[in-house]
Amino acid sequence: MKLRLFLFLAAISLLAFSGSRLESARRPKYGGTLRIDTASAVTSLDPALPPANPQEAALRDEIDSLLYERRNSDGTFAGTAGSGAFRIAEWDPGKHAMLVANDGSRQGRPFVDYVEIQMGRSAHDRSVDLELDKTDVAEIPAEQARQTAERGVRLAISQPDELLALAFAAHSLLADDVNARQALTLAIDRTAIVNFILQKTGEPAGGLLPQWSGGTAFLFSTAVDVNAAKNLWAQSVGSPKIVLGYDGNDTLEQTIAERIAVNARETGIPLSIQAAANGSGASAQPDIQLIRLSMPSPLPRKSLNQFCGILGPITGLHYDSLPGDASAQQVYDRERAIVSSYRVIPLVWLPRVYGLSARVKDWKTPATGESWPLADVWLGDSQ
Repeated sequence: MKLRLFLFLAAISLLAFSGSRLESARRPKYGGTLRIDTASAVTSLDPALPPANPQEAALRDEIDSLLYERRNSDGTFAGTAGSGAFRIAEWDPGKHAMLVANDGSRQGRPFVDYVEIQMGRSAHDRSVDLELDKTDVAEIPAEQARQTAERGVRLAISQPDELLALAFAAHSLLADDVNARQALTLAIDRTAIVNFILQKTGEPAGGLLPQWSGGTAFLFSTAVDVNAAKNLWAQSVGSPKIVLGYDGNDTLEQTIAERIAVNARETGIPLSIQAAANGSGASAQPDIQLIRLSMPSPLPRKSLNQFCGILGPITGLHYDSLPGDASAQQVYDRERAIVSSYRVIPLVWLPRVYGLSARVKDWKTPATGESWPLADVWLGDSQ
């Protein structure tokens, strides 16, 4: 009896000890350096100096969200530098940034002591850094998400909120040839782009808003119709040469552009592709531009207004901004008007993909329009 009682008490003690250790492992703790690899690079945090491209603007916005306390109603940051969760400790423009926790932040001190950001890292280097435990958070190209997960890397994936689309240039002969524009729209196999190029990480896009945001994406067709495309092209002016431009530094854009060229030629449309070193301005102005549009907000009206502001200078289309009290019908009507013009061809929706090390705890994938949740992240053991 005494032996059984002893074994029972020992078992209870062991369970209590294990439970205590488990609870301790789950409890947030302070300290450590959170390491981040990014694809883009920020050369200056001076708000008077415009970013070189949308990618730099997005990363600058992420860093600003850590340095400043809150956003104004127009989306800009309020407060002085250092009023946020972190302060700048080291700054090497375009290459490296070290942020230190701000003990005086009114948001409360973050758990990690430092955030180290390595900028301008290639997709290959970011992936290798994760696998070798040289970084904790890394941006992963959506098209590489599947193979990255198969290698055992932990991923966090957002809602699809970046649109890849084609925009017809206002100066092109195609700007006045609706049959040619519609023919190319029907020739492109969006599903194949998602399945084979994006490895099923993404969604075909027929409209300018994703289903989760506007709720009307299903009303826009993404079907390919080669016969209809051939008939429409036969009725068009038939430009002898169509040039599609893409960012020469973006391998995904290049692959998609090549796929679109194949689709076009199968339909009889003489389309060639042209790389631009910085996404614009090559030897000749392209007739069509492959562009990326990132949603600034989950609100359909705000995203559509921003998209119109970007597309207008390219296509020559001009739409007044939808008012704050615009109805869902007004938003849909605006979206339908743009898509039905065939001056913009939505292609695919991409999510944001983050690779995370095992020691990153309480990471919450930011919603559309939200910044990295670094004030709440803490570092545990690697195993």
